[in-house]
Amino acid sequence: MIRIGVNLAAGLGTPGSGNLIDDFVVIARTVSAAGVPTGWLPQGYGYDAVGVLTAVAREVPGLELGTSVVVVQPRHPRVLAGQALTAQAAAHGRFTLGLGVSHPGLLEIYGQPFHRPVAALRAHLDTLLPILDGCRVPGATGAGSDPADSAVPGATVRVPVLLGALGPTMLRLAGERTDGTITFLAGPRTIGDHVVPLIGAAARGAGRPAPRVVVGLPVGVTSTPDRIRAELSAEYARYAQLPSYRAALDRDGFTEPGAIAVVGDEDAVLGQLSAYSALGATDVLVSLVGTAEERRRTLRLLGAGHPDGHLS
Repeated sequence: MIRIGVNLAAGLGTPGSGNLIDDFVVIARTVSAAGVPTGWLPQGYGYDAVGVLTAVAREVPGLELGTSVVVVQPRHPRVLAGQALTAQAAAHGRFTLGLGVSHPGLLEIYGQPFHRPVAALRAHLDTLLPILDGCRVPGATGAGSDPADSAVPGATVRVPVLLGALGPTMLRLAGERTDGTITFLAGPRTIGDHVVPLIGAAARGAGRPAPRVVVGLPVGVTSTPDRIRAELSAEYARYAQLPSYRAALDRDGFTEPGAIAVVGDEDAVLGQLSAYSALGATDVLVSLVGTAEERRRTLRLLGAGHPDGHLS
């Protein structure tokens, strides 16, 4: 069984109200009404993803929400913990915090060099995770160090944390200290032979539950799959040059990033998505692709006939 989620920022268009929050509420309602159980939101250079989902949570009850992912280096872990706890209170336990470390050339806009990313994330978790668990941060003293100072009434459900992880060291960190991983441009060979074994072994070694493996995929129901793959190869070209994504694509034997797309008729799409479950994935994070009609058709497929939000 694999759980279905949809990228709220990709594939459903912009309702055009002129207000970003109102538009995301409309999109989230559309996803929920289709029967899809989870909405994910990436963090860009503009809106604050945790803040957007805090607002959406109040307007769309029942929809699980998660960030995919928030870059940690520009954010103090105590501030991010407060945001996540606030979102969890608004969502009544339906919020998941996805974290990442960005890439060389993309982080510098914040005035920070891309330097020792795993160490940066590990240090961030050293402060963030105890606060989310209602514990004192090791070594913290003085004003604000008491766990009660960081508590958010209403955030009674622990905030799950996932890491955007593809490399071996990052996957081990995710398995040892968090609830799982979110991937991008990782195909079946990377998931089955690399991601799932490494993160699973790390979790077992740390005495943690089996990790959540959320596989990000472009998905489209279409009669012209080659067209969509070509469009995606152009759209994802710059991502495919980033070292971690290039390594994943090479591991899968994909020369073009569009080859990772899950496209075809309804049966083909369901079959390709279900195959990831057999590889150990727990979730797919779908970015809808194709024409507006193809995207609507895909969303209907993802929600129809799956009342529990899972594909077998």
